[in-house]
Amino acid sequence: MKSALYSTITRLLILLLVFYAVSPFTTAAIADPISQEQLEEIHQLWQASTHALAEVNCSSCHQNQETKALIVKPNQESCRSCHEAEVETFLFGKHGIRLHENLSPLTPAMANIPMKESALEKQINCNTCHDVHAVNTVVAAVDSCLSCHNDPHSLNYKKSQHSKLFLAEGKLPRPSVESVTCATCHLPRQETDDKVFVNHNNTYTLLPRDRMVKEVCMNCHGMEYSYNSIFDDELVETNFDRLPKLHLETIELVRKLEKRRSSQETQD
Repeated sequence: MKSALYSTITRLLILLLVFYAVSPFTTAAIADPISQEQLEEIHQLWQASTHALAEVNCSSCHQNQETKALIVKPNQESCRSCHEAEVETFLFGKHGIRLHENLSPLTPAMANIPMKESALEKQINCNTCHDVHAVNTVVAAVDSCLSCHNDPHSLNYKKSQHSKLFLAEGKLPRPSVESVTCATCHLPRQETDDKVFVNHNNTYTLLPRDRMVKEVCMNCHGMEYSYNSIFDDELVETNFDRLPKLHLETIELVRKLEKRRSSQETQD
């Protein structure tokens, strides 16, 4: 099985090289030349990946399954063949909605919050956050986010208690359910049909903030602590690096109401 798989990969690598060498459209199709060394590096990354373990090889993404034509730069449609729910939710978030509407991909230059100068012209798609050859979701969970985002909330993540827990865990190639990364809060895991998938709609838990409390915060924290934290604007900006100072009046009112109800029930 491994020998046949390796043979398939080798043939596709050769095909890529031949395509690059002879195609008159190479400049338009491939922005940078691909060397044999680069292909070997890609192959090594793939060999240690979860894709390799699942027998997802080069042709799975780089070859049209019907026409057998070479796909030089696979996009979200190639990912969809295995990751239907992830792609579907990605296309409904800010990151992917332009692709859903058949517009040009989102770039950080279009954002309303600060972004890194070096990232302004990046086109946002699956490949932007995921190294599809290594399939290392630890990188995608934090480092990919910080390669673009330059706002105080994002920059303060690495100073937060959440980050310390994540670094202490040190598990590869993916964070565990105990980790708290950028993705934990903004791309939360969800259960559907007895399966767990990552909701890639990056705006799903942003507004209203109550949704973040229900979908994320209360997986670890109590309700009162979660609400006091998520509505404390200063605390959000510092990426939850301290206890909340906010005390929501609504929670106090509910507590008093419950106390009166309990008292009345006792008297009755």
